[in-house]
Amino acid sequence: MKLNNRTLTQLDPQVGTPQYDRNKATAGIVHFGVGGFHRAHQAMYLNRLMNQGKALDWGIIGMGVMESDQRMRDVLSASDGLYTLVVKNPDGSRDVEVIGSILGFLYAPDDLDAAIEQLADPAIRIVSLTVTEGGYNVHPVTGEFDLGNRAIAADLANPQAPRTTFGLISAGLKLRRERGIAPFTVMSCDNIQGNGEVAHKMFGAFATALDPEFGDWVQENVSFPNSMVDRITPVTTDADRADVAERYGIEDGWPVVCEDFEQWVLEDKFVAGRPPYEEAGVQLVDDVVPYELMKLRLLNATHQGLCYFGHLAGYRAVHDVARNPLFADFLLSYMKNEAEPTLRELPGVDLDAYQHKLIERYSNEYVADTVARLCADSSDRIPKWLMPVVRENLAADRDVTLSAAIVASWARYAEGTDESDEAIAIVDRLAEEVRAAASNHGDDPLAFLRQRDLFGDVVDDERFTTPYLKTLESLHEHGSLATLAELMGQKATAR
Repeated sequence: MKLNNRTLTQLDPQVGTPQYDRNKATAGIVHFGVGGFHRAHQAMYLNRLMNQGKALDWGIIGMGVMESDQRMRDVLSASDGLYTLVVKNPDGSRDVEVIGSILGFLYAPDDLDAAIEQLADPAIRIVSLTVTEGGYNVHPVTGEFDLGNRAIAADLANPQAPRTTFGLISAGLKLRRERGIAPFTVMSCDNIQGNGEVAHKMFGAFATALDPEFGDWVQENVSFPNSMVDRITPVTTDADRADVAERYGIEDGWPVVCEDFEQWVLEDKFVAGRPPYEEAGVQLVDDVVPYELMKLRLLNATHQGLCYFGHLAGYRAVHDVARNPLFADFLLSYMKNEAEPTLRELPGVDLDAYQHKLIERYSNEYVADTVARLCADSSDRIPKWLMPVVRENLAADRDVTLSAAIVASWARYAEGTDESDEAIAIVDRLAEEVRAAASNHGDDPLAFLRQRDLFGDVVDDERFTTPYLKTLESLHEHGSLATLAELMGQKATAR
């Protein structure tokens, strides 16, 4: 049965459905970057509120700017914005519901004027983002807005026909200002430390480059709350689509599967109101940064600690890696000895329990997360999640052995073959550059670290390069399992 408004009442009773009249819901949010995570997280929270009879004027309009967004446009158009969310619990049980909080989707290149008018609509009071770490156009070393980006330069030269998120949002804000309409809040939900502050700086820089007076207005009138989001959401596969069809009789072009854990910590800083998120389980706080650091430096960084070593050793499923005690010990040691000392005070948070919970979450076989997913986009992830830990520890003269080992595992992975000489498909915006640097290991063992745009000046610090070189050499000579065993002072645990 095809999923749409007409078939909602015919679904299997075990599938939850919207308990509100979607025809009476109106849009209050435009979201850029509608993918699996947004639909398992922010859209799910909003649907939860709507099921309580609340926030019915805060529905979501998805907006896409990339070619790949056309598929989401087509799928959501066919289903009236509905999709199936499958929560896979560690015991193998499932919680399945159809989410109805996305009311429409605009692919901006189809009709730029319509997209800008949507952003200028007074009913829209929040524009939210899950555009990935690389979507903020931050220079990896300077931390400034990269005006040299071709797409950005094109939008600045032709602001009436924007093609980027920056151009579209700025065009919407500019139109609101001209019409005397209050600005909206820009709410980042990406895995970036201080994501709201980063968004503020980057959107402000674009607006200033467009028009200094407009830039001042954006800086002073648009709010950019920080947030921390967490829910493991693997890429949807054809097997997931087939499973939803077989188990529940739902023909859904793009269902979402995720773990049972969910967390959203949000700074309560909105210029035009917000849904009552706290009534859906969101933690509203004055300062998100301590929670962000905990998540980015523990969860996100250990994903990188797991994936390269795991892929090289032949693992393809995250739960198989996490269930190997050698990997679990390595990740727990990194968190306790190198990441935790860089965190801020977190009253009421049991960090030891949180760290062990992460290993438990990674071990959930029913989520079926892939090592390949975690290996993707490393040039955006490592500099933001791991290198800040390295820099803080070096500044405090603390140990960085395990962090250096993670970077070395990425360098070995970036060579393009695993330990069985199987080719690795490197998915990264800098795939050619990182592979070229890794291919020079034979002539220059530090070649990978000489990518200063990614690693800064750690190539000049022997406290980092010594354990890095030792790990890289061991990976080449002995393989990942033996290398981890040596790092942990243990015997290698076979696959």
